[in-house]
Amino acid sequence: MSRFFALAATLAATLAVGATAGAHPTASAARTCAPGKYPGQGYFQRLVVSHVSCATGKRVMRAHYSCRVKHGRKGFCPRVLGYRCKEVRNGISTEYNARVTCTRGSRKVVYYYQQFLD
Repeated sequence: MSRFFALAATLAATLAVGATAGAHPTASAARTCAPGKYPGQGYFQRLVVSHVSCATGKRVMRAHYSCRVKHGRKGFCPRVLGYRCKEVRNGISTEYNARVTCTRGSRKVVYYYQQFLD
């Protein structure tokens, strides 16, 4: 009878650990957040974060925007809030679309925006 109780206890412990592990999603998974309102002429299209919260992603996105427009509408900003940012752009003479990737160790914030130039 004691082997039955030992087996039952082991099974219950395994199920409890499995249920706990599945109940809390890991912070490392990339997730899409609502990007918010664009402060200038254009708009934010998409915000994806990994290893950070959506609130931190928005803070990095807005700080990068502020730094970038200090150098004009076509300005660049390589670093913000301790993150290293890279930007890829394509567009026409009146507007451009861009993807910005900001990293700080394993933390990553990726956002897309459209900037109007007229």
